[in-house]
Amino acid sequence: MTNPSCIEAPLPKGVSDFLPETADKINHIAARIHQVFDLWGFRRMITPLLEFEEVLALGMGEELRGKTFRFDDRQTGRLLAIPPDITPQVARIVATRMHAQPLPHRLYYNGRVLRQAEMQSGRSREIFQSGVELIGLDAPEADAEMVAMAVEVLKNLGFSGFKIDLGQVGFYRGIMEASGLAPAAQFQLQEAISKKDVSAVRSILEAQPVPERVKEAILLLPRLYGGREVVDEARRAVTNERSLKALDNLSQVLEILDIYGVSDYLTVDLGEIRGLDYHTGITFEGFVPGLGEAVCSGGRYDDLTAKYGFPAPATGFAFNIMALLASLSKRPDVEASRSRDFLIFNQKDERREALEIAQQLRALGYSCARDIIKRDFESSFSYAKKMDIRWLLVIGAEECPADQVYVVRVADRRAITLPREALFEKSLDLKFDSQGENHG
Repeated sequence: MTNPSCIEAPLPKGVSDFLPETADKINHIAARIHQVFDLWGFRRMITPLLEFEEVLALGMGEELRGKTFRFDDRQTGRLLAIPPDITPQVARIVATRMHAQPLPHRLYYNGRVLRQAEMQSGRSREIFQSGVELIGLDAPEADAEMVAMAVEVLKNLGFSGFKIDLGQVGFYRGIMEASGLAPAAQFQLQEAISKKDVSAVRSILEAQPVPERVKEAILLLPRLYGGREVVDEARRAVTNERSLKALDNLSQVLEILDIYGVSDYLTVDLGEIRGLDYHTGITFEGFVPGLGEAVCSGGRYDDLTAKYGFPAPATGFAFNIMALLASLSKRPDVEASRSRDFLIFNQKDERREALEIAQQLRALGYSCARDIIKRDFESSFSYAKKMDIRWLLVIGAEECPADQVYVVRVADRRAITLPREALFEKSLDLKFDSQGENHG
């Protein structure tokens, strides 16, 4: 029910308020992701919300530059920018602040970025990212580590039936170099291939003087999708050194992923060329059943830190937490993340016992709030139910002696009486068996 006295307070398009129920779910998902990052030896860093635009622009391609929010800084007169992606920030920090430290750097982050979006697109301008960057390793094992971590996170979140699509942008670039096509024609082809539009690819090529062997390889790109056999098919279609070297690299990564035991989750997509201006080698995207957009994406970007004066190979990826939330929001463990443990309902006039019990429960790791408002049991119970609190702990209930407390399970109103000291045992076990009283 809306409050008729509230002022109108609209938000800009593409941003949202996240109420506690949703915020709890977001925190739960991020915590599960970070658990895996920590286990793999990555260290968290926090990047700033603002950057000088000309500094940030060094690490961004044209596409990201076009999506950046910019405004004037009153203090310096320089142009500021809200980062549309966190990876360029990490590259700047490593190049300018961490270059004297030994490599490799294993770093992870969690934060929000803002990107301009078309008014009609309906897309959010806020993106919640949790990602990792592995800087200083030019090895197939580093790329395989990123993919294996993505698989482990998705399994840790309870997904099954998901797929990680692997690509290699060097394969495409080698074909384009061999084609001799002008940049404008290459851009048209890139758009058509990214949409898997074979007829559009054929139409563009018919108007261009491309060697027949190269033309056949380009026409094959939208169909180079499937299992490991795709690598062999691609190898038969090209002769240029750059593409063949890219396929060798992809084969090495796939072999290492066999050792990780994650090959059943993998597909190969050599026609996936989004992010071409950003990446330099292996790329990948993660897809879960029932969702049309990627929940994670990343790949190798060996040229980025060099733009800030510190050449270093690098790879990384990030999860889109809101995409994960769209798939996970109804899962029991995510729903449970909204719950709190205890609400204390004090029927005594004196508050000391209630406050002491609350402190002791918190010391044991339970969330505990005291219902400070003076109201009856039914009102307090209703509040607990609406706030997703598991147990209503009644002090001074008529149903129990002075040294005992009365605990009501909010889900079904079943109640038990137990000694106060039992609350503070290391493994509190509230057994609401069939003998338990049903309050109310």
